[in-house]
Amino acid sequence: MLPHLDAAYNLARWLLRDPHDAEDAVQEACLRAYRAMDRFRGGDGRPWLLAIVRNVCYSQLRKTRQEPDAAPFDDEAHSSGYDPAEANAVAWRELTSELLQRGLERLPPAFREIIVLHELEGLSYRQIGAIAEIPLGTVMSRLARARAKLQTELVNLAGPRSGLETLPRSATFDPPAKEASHGL
Repeated sequence: MLPHLDAAYNLARWLLRDPHDAEDAVQEACLRAYRAMDRFRGGDGRPWLLAIVRNVCYSQLRKTRQEPDAAPFDDEAHSSGYDPAEANAVAWRELTSELLQRGLERLPPAFREIIVLHELEGLSYRQIGAIAEIPLGTVMSRLARARAKLQTELVNLAGPRSGLETLPRSATFDPPAKEASHGL
């Protein structure tokens, strides 16, 4: 579990939006993981721990009702009008971290979660599916919609003359090397 504490904290911080709540959630998740160690099936412990962190965070959000956009997530309502495979990706390397952070903060929890797990933590689609308990196809389509929504939020934050709204449809995100095969 120790090698994965940074990833656990990162996920909790983005989901809960508060560093102290994130620390509490990771501590609770570690306790739950320790108690459930006999049910761990071996292999990579990172997805297993992150699934526990995710569940703790969502339980905490439901309990405290901090999340203003905690309406049930509807895939259809958040879908974009064009093919997700051709969706514009944000020019990640050119954005300031503050702008990116503010954009991520504006995303619904399901979109924020998938962006953090894939783009920031470098998890494969299969690992994300296991953590979030969703099918592989849902992971891929939700990630495409999350990227498009993030780009919209960044354009809104940066202003109309930022150049972000004119990104070519062919703009792509360079995934981490281990994701070259899309994690399949």
